[in-house]
Amino acid sequence: MDASASTSQAAWLRTRGYLNSSRHRLTGLARAGFPAGWFVPGTNLLARPDWIPAGPLPLDQVRLRWSGEPAPAAFDGAAPELRAVRPLRDGRGTYPRYSDAVGDLARPGLFEDRACYRLLEVGAGPAPELTFGRGRYFEMIDTCEAAAHEFAAAQLAGGDGDAAAPDMPFRRALGDPTDLLRRPVMSAVSTLVIRHDRASGAAEFLLHWRDPAKVASGGGLYQVMPVGMFQPSHDAAWNEANDFDLWRCIVRELSEELLGTSEDYGSGDRPIDYAGWEFSRALSLAREQGGLRVYWLGLGMDPLTFVVDMLTVAVFEAGVFDEIFGRLVTANAEGHRVAFEDGTGRAAGLPLRADQVERLTRGEPMQVAGAALLGLAWAHRRTLLTDP
Repeated sequence: MDASASTSQAAWLRTRGYLNSSRHRLTGLARAGFPAGWFVPGTNLLARPDWIPAGPLPLDQVRLRWSGEPAPAAFDGAAPELRAVRPLRDGRGTYPRYSDAVGDLARPGLFEDRACYRLLEVGAGPAPELTFGRGRYFEMIDTCEAAAHEFAAAQLAGGDGDAAAPDMPFRRALGDPTDLLRRPVMSAVSTLVIRHDRASGAAEFLLHWRDPAKVASGGGLYQVMPVGMFQPSHDAAWNEANDFDLWRCIVRELSEELLGTSEDYGSGDRPIDYAGWEFSRALSLAREQGGLRVYWLGLGMDPLTFVVDMLTVAVFEAGVFDEIFGRLVTANAEGHRVAFEDGTGRAAGLPLRADQVERLTRGEPMQVAGAALLGLAWAHRRTLLTDP
């Protein structure tokens, strides 16, 4: 490797390391680049007014619409405005995309360019309608992580945190990041799992710490669990329609993150039979019988990375939760569950109390979407913890 490429890659790695160790602080600085009215009140979550409903909606009220092949976005990972965040590649100019550099120089444990559902439009109204088309996971890395890298590099160079500063050409050119057609937008589904003991009135929620050595985005932060990209279970064509369902996505993530099961469902050979899958059947039965209620709280965007999360809450009656998740894992492929000492050794998560919500949403390094979701859930706790 020539000296210029070596120097360029070393500088890129320093910035990448700084980004992963400073995401929470950088997010606060990135917020300053946007008008206060662009945020969900009391949070750092960017959202248009019609993205957050007035209160929790049953998940089955959210409608999905398929658009097929979307038009190319105005900005993608090859945008010239992102050239500065792609280091030199020995003898071949710069890396063509940010994901190429991550894969070569700082590859995390989970890093695969799988098919995703690309968010194209959020319809307003009492029953939200979300329009999706085809996309790829690395399209998110190439723009979202690259945008965060650009911001981190500006801070290291002595920037003032202004998202419109001249040394951040991508953020300046992108303009309004909530315009879903300006760039390819892949969304995650973030689910706050609550275990509710109706007899005692106590409730607890699951919390995750995301390991930066395992994940490409959001490492080093606390987050609700489970969280997963809204995507087919495999790139085989039959999964595109079979997995195009928010509930089915949540089911898979509950299995993977809470029970530690594999992401390989054999759907490279045949679609998942959700009705025949015992775990999926148990969750669906719990929903039908009222032992599990799933709600939609809207969606929003991280001001540092521009990653979009759809916000959902799954409220389990204590007995149902204990029966289904009797073998709740401590660690999984993305990090570890945060334990809480309640004197019994049986706590699944943290108590859903004002002090815990305040600590996590105000004082701890928690991912923006998770903090907003927890805050919104606390504000709507009477609705969430009461039978409809």
